[in-house]
Amino acid sequence: MTLGSELNAESRDIAIPASLYSDTSKPWRLITLDPGHFHAALIQKSMYPEVDNNVYVYAPGGNDVKLHLNRINGYNNRAAGPTSWKEHVYEGEDFFNRMLSEKQGNIVMLAGNNKKKTEYILNSIKAGFHVYADKPMVINAASLPLLEEAFKVAEKKKLLLYDIMTERYEITTMIQKELSLSTQIFGKLLKGSSDHPAITKESVHHFYKEVSGAPLQRPAWFYDVEQEGEGIVDVTTHLVDLVQWGAFPDQVLRKKDIVINKARRWNTAVSMPEFTASTAAAGYPDYLKKYVDANGVLQVSSNGEINYTLKGVHAKVSVIWNYKAEPGGGDTHFSIMRGSFSDLVIRQGREQKFQPKLYIEKKSGLNTATVEHAFKQVEKKYPGITLLENDKGWEVIIPDTYREGHEAHFARVTEKYLGFLKAGKLPAWEVPNMITKYYTTTQALLKSK
Repeated sequence: MTLGSELNAESRDIAIPASLYSDTSKPWRLITLDPGHFHAALIQKSMYPEVDNNVYVYAPGGNDVKLHLNRINGYNNRAAGPTSWKEHVYEGEDFFNRMLSEKQGNIVMLAGNNKKKTEYILNSIKAGFHVYADKPMVINAASLPLLEEAFKVAEKKKLLLYDIMTERYEITTMIQKELSLSTQIFGKLLKGSSDHPAITKESVHHFYKEVSGAPLQRPAWFYDVEQEGEGIVDVTTHLVDLVQWGAFPDQVLRKKDIVINKARRWNTAVSMPEFTASTAAAGYPDYLKKYVDANGVLQVSSNGEINYTLKGVHAKVSVIWNYKAEPGGGDTHFSIMRGSFSDLVIRQGREQKFQPKLYIEKKSGLNTATVEHAFKQVEKKYPGITLLENDKGWEVIIPDTYREGHEAHFARVTEKYLGFLKAGKLPAWEVPNMITKYYTTTQALLKSK
Protein backbone atom coordinates (compact mmCIF):
# COMPACT_ATOMS: atom_id res chain seq x y z
CA MET A 1 0.00 0.00 0.00
CA THR A 2 1.04 3.61 -0.37
CA LEU A 3 0.90 6.33 2.20
CA GLY A 4 0.89 9.98 1.26
CA SER A 5 -1.69 12.33 2.72
CA GLU A 6 -3.94 9.30 3.28
CA LEU A 7 -3.71 5.54 3.42
CA ASN A 8 -4.76 3.50 0.42
CA ALA A 9 -5.09 -0.10 1.50
CA GLU A 10 -5.96 -1.22 -2.04
CA SER A 11 -2.54 -0.78 -3.64
CA ARG A 12 0.76 -2.46 -2.88
CA ASP A 13 2.78 -0.83 -5.64
CA ILE A 14 5.08 2.09 -5.03
CA ALA A 15 4.76 4.92 -7.52
CA ILE A 16 7.93 6.99 -7.46
CA PRO A 17 7.56 10.66 -8.47
CA ALA A 18 9.35 11.41 -11.74
CA SER A 19 10.88 14.54 -10.22
CA LEU A 20 12.68 12.59 -7.52
CA TYR A 21 15.77 11.82 -9.56
CA SER A 22 15.97 15.24 -11.19
CA ASP A 23 16.17 17.29 -7.97
CA THR A 24 19.94 17.52 -7.51
CA SER A 25 19.49 19.67 -4.40
CA LYS A 26 18.15 16.56 -2.63
CA PRO A 27 20.50 13.76 -3.68
CA TRP A 28 19.66 11.38 -0.83
CA ARG A 29 16.55 9.21 -0.68
CA LEU A 30 15.73 7.05 2.32
CA ILE A 31 14.50 3.49 2.30
CA THR A 32 13.22 2.29 5.67
CA LEU A 33 13.58 -1.48 5.95
CA ASP A 34 11.24 -3.39 8.27
CA PRO A 35 10.95 -0.70 10.97
CA GLY A 36 10.32 -2.35 14.31
CA HIS A 37 12.16 -0.06 16.72
CA PHE A 38 11.04 3.48 17.54
CA HIS A 39 14.52 4.71 16.57
CA ALA A 40 13.47 4.26 12.93
CA ALA A 41 10.91 7.03 13.37
CA LEU A 42 13.21 9.28 15.39
CA ILE A 43 15.49 9.59 12.35
CA GLN A 44 12.54 11.34 10.70
CA LYS A 45 11.59 13.57 13.61
CA SER A 46 13.52 16.26 11.72
CA MET A 47 13.81 17.22 8.05
CA TYR A 48 17.14 17.48 6.22
CA PRO A 49 17.66 19.89 3.29
CA GLU A 50 19.57 17.35 1.21
CA VAL A 51 17.14 14.44 1.79
CA ASP A 52 14.08 14.00 -0.41
CA ASN A 53 10.83 13.95 1.54
CA ASN A 54 9.64 10.79 -0.24
CA VAL A 55 10.58 7.79 1.90
CA TYR A 56 10.15 4.19 0.76
CA VAL A 57 9.18 1.64 3.40
CA TYR A 58 9.50 -2.10 2.84
CA ALA A 59 8.16 -4.41 5.52
CA PRO A 60 6.43 -7.77 5.95
CA GLY A 61 3.30 -6.05 7.27
CA GLY A 62 1.83 -6.17 10.74
CA ASN A 63 1.79 -3.94 13.77
CA ASP A 64 5.44 -2.83 13.67
CA VAL A 65 5.04 -0.90 10.43
CA LYS A 66 1.68 0.52 11.53
CA LEU A 67 3.22 1.94 14.70
CA HIS A 68 6.10 3.36 12.66
CA LEU A 69 3.76 5.11 10.24
CA ASN A 70 1.69 6.47 13.12
CA ARG A 71 4.80 8.06 14.61
CA ILE A 72 5.77 9.65 11.27
CA ASN A 73 2.22 10.88 10.84
CA GLY A 74 2.42 12.42 14.32
CA TYR A 75 5.57 14.35 13.34
CA ASN A 76 3.93 15.49 10.11
CA ASN A 77 0.90 16.83 11.98
CA ARG A 78 2.42 18.28 15.13
CA ALA A 79 1.68 21.92 15.86
CA ALA A 80 5.30 23.06 16.26
CA GLY A 81 7.64 22.51 13.32
CA PRO A 82 5.75 19.76 11.49
CA THR A 83 7.70 17.52 9.13
CA SER A 84 6.59 16.82 5.55
CA TRP A 85 7.55 13.21 4.92
CA LYS A 86 5.64 11.21 2.30
CA GLU A 87 5.74 7.53 3.14
CA HIS A 88 5.41 5.04 0.28
CA VAL A 89 4.88 1.57 1.73
CA TYR A 90 5.23 -1.93 0.35
CA GLU A 91 4.06 -4.80 2.56
CA GLY A 92 4.66 -8.42 1.68
CA GLU A 93 6.75 -11.43 2.63
CA ASP A 94 9.08 -10.66 -0.29
CA PHE A 95 9.74 -7.13 1.05
CA PHE A 96 13.52 -7.43 1.15
CA ASN A 97 13.99 -8.81 -2.35
CA ARG A 98 11.47 -6.26 -3.60
CA MET A 99 13.53 -3.47 -2.04
CA LEU A 100 16.74 -4.77 -3.60
CA SER A 101 15.22 -4.97 -7.07
CA GLU A 102 13.24 -1.72 -7.11
CA LYS A 103 16.06 0.55 -5.84
CA GLN A 104 13.70 3.40 -4.95
CA GLY A 105 16.29 5.16 -2.79
CA ASN A 106 20.00 5.13 -2.12
CA ILE A 107 20.23 4.92 1.70
CA VAL A 108 18.83 1.88 3.50
CA MET A 109 17.91 2.73 7.08
CA LEU A 110 17.63 -0.17 9.54
CA ALA A 111 16.14 -0.05 13.04
CA GLY A 112 14.16 -3.10 14.03
CA ASN A 113 14.41 -6.80 14.65
CA ASN A 114 18.11 -7.66 14.88
CA LYS A 115 17.95 -11.36 14.06
CA LYS A 116 18.60 -10.85 10.34
CA LYS A 117 20.02 -7.32 10.50
CA THR A 118 23.62 -8.27 9.70
CA GLU A 119 22.44 -10.29 6.71
CA TYR A 120 20.29 -7.36 5.53
CA ILE A 121 23.26 -5.01 5.88
CA LEU A 122 25.57 -7.19 3.81
CA ASN A 123 23.07 -7.84 1.02
CA SER A 124 22.03 -4.17 0.87
CA ILE A 125 25.67 -3.16 0.47
CA LYS A 126 26.19 -5.81 -2.22
CA ALA A 127 23.18 -4.37 -4.07
CA GLY A 128 24.75 -0.90 -4.09
CA PHE A 129 22.99 0.90 -1.23
CA HIS A 130 24.54 3.03 1.48
CA VAL A 131 23.44 1.66 4.88
CA TYR A 132 22.59 3.67 7.98
CA ALA A 133 21.89 1.21 10.79
CA ASP A 134 20.73 1.45 14.36
CA LYS A 135 22.75 -0.45 16.91
CA PRO A 136 23.49 -3.27 17.27
CA MET A 137 24.63 -4.18 13.76
CA VAL A 138 25.55 -7.66 14.99
CA ILE A 139 24.31 -9.63 18.02
CA ASN A 140 26.56 -12.70 18.09
CA ALA A 141 30.11 -13.70 17.25
CA ALA A 142 28.97 -16.00 14.43
CA SER A 143 27.61 -13.02 12.49
CA LEU A 144 30.63 -10.75 12.94
CA PRO A 145 32.37 -12.07 9.78
CA LEU A 146 29.30 -10.98 7.78
CA LEU A 147 29.67 -7.44 9.10
CA GLU A 148 33.39 -7.42 8.34
CA GLU A 149 32.61 -8.57 4.80
CA ALA A 150 30.03 -5.80 4.48
CA PHE A 151 32.65 -3.19 5.33
CA LYS A 152 35.05 -4.68 2.75
CA VAL A 153 32.38 -4.66 0.02
CA ALA A 154 31.35 -1.12 0.99
CA GLU A 155 34.93 0.09 0.62
CA LYS A 156 35.22 -1.55 -2.79
CA LYS A 157 31.92 -0.06 -3.98
CA LYS A 158 32.59 3.34 -2.35
CA LEU A 159 29.53 3.01 -0.10
CA LEU A 160 29.20 4.17 3.49
CA LEU A 161 28.04 1.81 6.23
CA TYR A 162 27.55 3.59 9.54
CA ASP A 163 25.85 2.92 12.87
CA ILE A 164 23.82 5.42 14.87
CA MET A 165 25.85 6.41 17.93
CA THR A 166 23.60 9.02 19.53
CA GLU A 167 25.40 9.09 22.87
CA ARG A 168 28.37 10.94 21.39
CA TYR A 169 26.05 13.96 21.20
CA GLU A 170 25.03 14.10 24.87
CA ILE A 171 26.50 17.38 26.10
CA THR A 172 27.94 16.09 29.39
CA THR A 173 29.70 13.30 27.49
CA MET A 174 31.08 15.77 24.95
CA ILE A 175 32.47 18.05 27.65
CA GLN A 176 33.81 15.09 29.65
CA LYS A 177 35.80 14.08 26.58
CA GLU A 178 37.02 17.66 26.07
CA LEU A 179 38.15 17.93 29.69
CA SER A 180 39.98 14.59 29.43
CA LEU A 181 42.19 16.18 26.77
CA SER A 182 43.30 18.88 29.23
CA THR A 183 46.63 17.80 30.70
CA GLN A 184 46.31 20.57 33.31
CA ILE A 185 42.86 19.57 34.59
CA PHE A 186 42.75 15.82 33.93
CA GLY A 187 46.41 14.90 33.60
CA LYS A 188 46.80 11.50 31.96
CA LEU A 189 44.26 8.70 31.75
CA LEU A 190 45.19 6.05 34.29
CA LYS A 191 45.57 2.40 33.34
CA GLY A 192 43.44 1.25 36.26
CA SER A 193 42.86 -2.35 37.24
CA SER A 194 40.14 -4.96 36.93
CA ASP A 195 38.81 -4.04 40.38
CA HIS A 196 39.29 -0.30 39.90
CA PRO A 197 38.85 0.46 36.18
CA ALA A 198 40.13 3.67 34.64
CA ILE A 199 36.82 4.05 32.80
CA THR A 200 33.41 2.94 34.06
CA LYS A 201 30.13 3.45 32.25
CA GLU A 202 26.71 2.29 33.39
CA SER A 203 23.43 2.75 31.56
CA VAL A 204 20.02 2.07 33.10
CA HIS A 205 17.05 1.60 30.74
CA HIS A 206 13.37 0.78 31.11
CA PHE A 207 11.01 -1.45 29.18
CA TYR A 208 8.03 0.83 29.89
CA LYS A 209 8.71 4.43 28.90
CA GLU A 210 7.46 7.43 26.95
CA VAL A 211 8.77 8.47 23.53
CA SER A 212 7.77 11.73 21.82
CA GLY A 213 5.32 12.41 24.63
CA ALA A 214 3.37 9.14 24.40
CA PRO A 215 3.71 5.70 26.05
CA LEU A 216 5.95 3.47 23.93
CA GLN A 217 4.40 0.27 22.61
CA ARG A 218 7.18 -2.25 22.23
CA PRO A 219 6.92 -5.23 19.87
CA ALA A 220 6.66 -8.57 21.67
CA TRP A 221 9.86 -9.75 19.94
CA PHE A 222 11.79 -7.00 21.77
CA TYR A 223 11.74 -9.34 24.79
CA ASP A 224 13.27 -12.22 22.79
CA VAL A 225 17.06 -12.12 23.02
CA GLU A 226 17.31 -14.21 19.84
CA GLN A 227 15.62 -11.38 17.94
CA GLU A 228 16.64 -8.23 19.87
CA GLY A 229 19.95 -9.49 21.17
CA GLU A 230 21.06 -9.92 24.77
CA GLY A 231 21.62 -6.79 26.81
CA ILE A 232 25.36 -7.35 26.75
CA VAL A 233 25.44 -6.88 22.94
CA ASP A 234 22.66 -4.29 22.64
CA VAL A 235 22.86 -1.07 24.70
CA THR A 236 26.44 -1.86 25.68
CA THR A 237 27.30 -1.02 22.06
CA HIS A 238 26.91 2.65 23.01
CA LEU A 239 29.06 2.29 26.12
CA VAL A 240 31.90 0.45 24.38
CA ASP A 241 31.76 3.10 21.65
CA LEU A 242 32.09 5.89 24.22
CA VAL A 243 35.07 4.19 25.86
CA GLN A 244 36.86 4.02 22.51
CA TRP A 245 35.77 7.52 21.41
CA GLY A 246 36.70 9.15 24.72
CA ALA A 247 39.90 7.34 25.65
CA PHE A 248 41.49 7.11 22.20
CA PRO A 249 39.93 9.89 20.10
CA ASP A 250 40.52 9.70 16.34
CA GLN A 251 42.78 6.66 16.78
CA VAL A 252 42.44 3.40 14.86
CA LEU A 253 41.67 0.50 17.19
CA ARG A 254 41.91 -3.18 16.30
CA LYS A 255 40.59 -6.45 17.71
CA LYS A 256 44.09 -7.24 18.98
CA ASP A 257 43.79 -4.21 21.32
CA ILE A 258 40.95 -5.91 23.25
CA VAL A 259 41.22 -8.38 26.13
CA ILE A 260 37.97 -9.52 27.76
CA ASN A 261 38.74 -10.22 31.41
CA LYS A 262 35.28 -10.93 32.79
CA ALA A 263 31.72 -10.74 31.52
CA ARG A 264 28.40 -11.58 33.10
CA ARG A 265 24.71 -11.42 32.24
CA TRP A 266 21.54 -11.64 34.29
CA ASN A 267 17.78 -11.44 33.89
CA THR A 268 15.07 -8.85 34.41
CA ALA A 269 11.75 -10.34 35.56
CA VAL A 270 8.71 -9.08 33.65
CA SER A 271 5.26 -10.16 34.82
CA MET A 272 2.41 -10.89 32.43
CA PRO A 273 0.55 -7.64 33.32
CA GLU A 274 3.76 -5.67 32.76
CA PHE A 275 4.37 -7.42 29.45
CA THR A 276 0.84 -6.64 28.31
CA ALA A 277 1.09 -3.00 29.38
CA SER A 278 4.26 -2.48 27.35
CA THR A 279 3.33 -4.49 24.24
CA ALA A 280 -0.51 -4.54 24.15
CA ALA A 281 -0.20 -8.33 23.66
CA ALA A 282 -2.72 -10.43 25.57
CA GLY A 283 -0.22 -13.20 26.32
CA TYR A 284 3.30 -14.40 25.74
CA PRO A 285 3.86 -15.56 22.13
CA ASP A 286 5.17 -19.09 21.68
CA TYR A 287 8.77 -17.97 21.04
CA LEU A 288 8.92 -16.37 24.50
CA LYS A 289 7.52 -19.29 26.48
CA LYS A 290 10.93 -20.89 26.92
CA TYR A 291 11.92 -17.82 28.99
CA VAL A 292 8.86 -18.02 31.29
CA ASP A 293 9.54 -19.44 34.75
CA ALA A 294 7.34 -21.69 36.90
CA ASN A 295 5.53 -18.64 38.30
CA GLY A 296 4.55 -17.39 34.86
CA VAL A 297 7.09 -14.56 34.91
CA LEU A 298 9.15 -13.74 31.82
CA GLN A 299 12.91 -13.79 32.47
CA VAL A 300 14.72 -11.53 29.99
CA SER A 301 18.53 -11.69 29.69
CA SER A 302 18.69 -7.93 29.25
CA ASN A 303 21.46 -7.05 31.71
CA GLY A 304 25.17 -7.36 31.12
CA GLU A 305 28.59 -6.25 32.30
CA ILE A 306 31.94 -6.34 30.51
CA ASN A 307 35.25 -5.91 32.31
CA TYR A 308 38.00 -5.57 29.70
CA THR A 309 41.14 -3.76 28.64
CA LEU A 310 41.55 -1.56 25.58
CA LYS A 311 45.22 -0.98 24.73
CA GLY A 312 46.02 -1.81 28.34
CA VAL A 313 43.44 0.56 29.85
CA HIS A 314 40.95 -1.17 32.15
CA ALA A 315 37.30 -0.42 31.43
CA LYS A 316 33.98 -1.67 32.74
CA VAL A 317 30.64 -1.16 31.02
CA SER A 318 27.28 -2.23 32.42
CA VAL A 319 23.73 -2.10 31.13
CA ILE A 320 20.76 -2.58 33.43
CA TRP A 321 17.12 -2.90 32.38
CA ASN A 322 14.33 -2.23 34.86
CA TYR A 323 10.68 -2.40 33.96
CA LYS A 324 9.73 1.20 34.78
CA ALA A 325 11.50 4.26 36.15
CA GLU A 326 10.54 5.83 39.44
CA PRO A 327 8.32 8.95 39.22
CA GLY A 328 10.23 11.83 37.68
CA GLY A 329 12.96 9.55 36.44
CA GLY A 330 13.92 7.92 33.17
CA ASP A 331 16.87 6.23 31.51
CA THR A 332 20.09 7.22 33.28
CA HIS A 333 23.81 7.27 32.59
CA PHE A 334 26.81 7.09 34.92
CA SER A 335 30.36 7.58 33.69
CA ILE A 336 33.77 8.10 35.22
CA MET A 337 37.17 8.69 33.61
CA ARG A 338 40.04 8.52 36.10
CA GLY A 339 43.01 10.81 35.47
CA SER A 340 46.23 11.53 37.30
CA PHE A 341 45.00 15.00 38.42
CA SER A 342 41.22 14.50 38.58
CA ASP A 343 38.32 12.18 37.90
CA LEU A 344 35.63 13.30 35.44
CA VAL A 345 32.26 11.99 36.60
CA ILE A 346 28.77 12.08 35.06
CA ARG A 347 25.92 11.37 37.45
CA GLN A 348 22.20 11.30 36.70
CA GLY A 349 20.48 10.15 39.87
CA ARG A 350 17.89 11.48 42.25
CA GLU A 351 20.35 14.04 43.64
CA GLN A 352 20.73 15.45 40.11
CA LYS A 353 16.94 15.33 39.59
CA PHE A 354 17.65 12.73 36.91
CA GLN A 355 19.40 15.27 34.69
CA PRO A 356 22.98 14.32 33.72
CA LYS A 357 25.54 16.49 35.47
CA LEU A 358 29.31 16.57 35.08
CA TYR A 359 31.77 16.89 37.96
CA ILE A 360 35.53 17.40 38.20
CA GLU A 361 36.69 15.57 41.32
CA LYS A 362 40.17 16.78 42.19
CA LYS A 363 43.15 14.86 43.49
CA SER A 364 46.05 16.17 45.57
CA GLY A 365 48.11 18.80 43.81
CA LEU A 366 45.31 20.23 41.65
CA ASN A 367 44.52 23.83 42.57
CA THR A 368 41.73 26.22 41.69
CA ALA A 369 43.88 28.69 39.74
CA THR A 370 45.18 25.96 37.42
CA VAL A 371 41.71 24.58 36.76
CA GLU A 372 40.13 27.97 36.11
CA HIS A 373 42.93 28.94 33.72
CA ALA A 374 42.77 25.68 31.75
CA PHE A 375 38.95 25.67 31.75
CA LYS A 376 38.94 28.87 29.66
CA GLN A 377 40.14 26.80 26.69
CA VAL A 378 37.21 24.42 27.09
CA GLU A 379 34.80 27.33 27.50
CA LYS A 380 35.90 28.70 24.11
CA LYS A 381 34.50 25.57 22.50
CA TYR A 382 31.36 25.54 24.66
CA PRO A 383 30.53 29.21 25.39
CA GLY A 384 28.45 29.77 28.49
CA ILE A 385 29.61 26.78 30.54
CA THR A 386 30.98 27.66 33.97
CA LEU A 387 32.47 26.03 37.06
CA LEU A 388 30.87 25.82 40.49
CA GLU A 389 33.33 24.83 43.21
CA ASN A 390 32.28 22.24 45.80
CA ASP A 391 33.91 20.09 48.50
CA LYS A 392 35.20 17.49 46.02
CA GLY A 393 36.18 19.85 43.24
CA TRP A 394 33.85 21.47 40.73
CA GLU A 395 30.52 20.97 39.01
CA VAL A 396 30.41 21.99 35.36
CA ILE A 397 27.36 24.21 34.95
CA ILE A 398 25.88 23.67 31.49
CA PRO A 399 23.26 26.06 30.07
CA ASP A 400 19.92 24.49 29.14
CA THR A 401 20.45 25.55 25.53
CA TYR A 402 22.93 22.68 25.20
CA ARG A 403 20.51 20.11 26.61
CA GLU A 404 18.44 19.12 23.61
CA GLY A 405 17.55 15.61 24.77
CA HIS A 406 18.08 12.07 23.52
CA GLU A 407 15.50 12.19 20.73
CA ALA A 408 17.17 15.23 19.13
CA HIS A 409 20.49 13.36 19.03
CA PHE A 410 19.18 11.24 16.15
CA ALA A 411 19.11 14.34 13.97
CA ARG A 412 22.67 15.20 15.01
CA VAL A 413 23.97 11.76 14.01
CA THR A 414 22.03 11.87 10.74
CA GLU A 415 23.46 15.30 9.91
CA LYS A 416 26.95 13.92 10.58
CA TYR A 417 26.30 10.91 8.34
CA LEU A 418 25.00 13.15 5.54
CA GLY A 419 28.21 15.15 5.83
CA PHE A 420 30.22 11.96 5.40
CA LEU A 421 28.13 11.05 2.34
CA LYS A 422 28.80 14.46 0.84
CA ALA A 423 32.54 14.01 1.45
CA GLY A 424 32.37 10.47 0.07
CA LYS A 425 34.17 8.90 3.01
CA LEU A 426 34.21 8.25 6.74
CA PRO A 427 37.07 9.26 9.04
CA ALA A 428 39.86 6.67 8.79
CA TRP A 429 39.25 5.40 12.33
CA GLU A 430 35.48 4.88 12.14
CA VAL A 431 35.32 1.55 10.26
CA PRO A 432 38.08 -0.31 12.17
CA ASN A 433 36.64 1.02 15.43
CA MET A 434 33.14 -0.19 14.58
CA ILE A 435 34.54 -3.66 13.93
CA THR A 436 36.50 -3.53 17.21
CA LYS A 437 33.41 -2.38 19.08
CA TYR A 438 31.27 -5.28 17.86
CA TYR A 439 34.13 -7.70 18.43
CA THR A 440 34.18 -6.53 22.06
CA THR A 441 30.45 -7.00 22.64
CA THR A 442 30.15 -10.35 20.87
CA GLN A 443 33.25 -11.81 22.51
CA ALA A 444 31.90 -10.63 25.88
CA LEU A 445 28.67 -12.52 25.20
CA LEU A 446 30.68 -15.70 24.58
CA LYS A 447 32.69 -15.07 27.76
CA SER A 448 29.54 -14.54 29.82
CA LYS A 449 28.20 -17.93 28.77
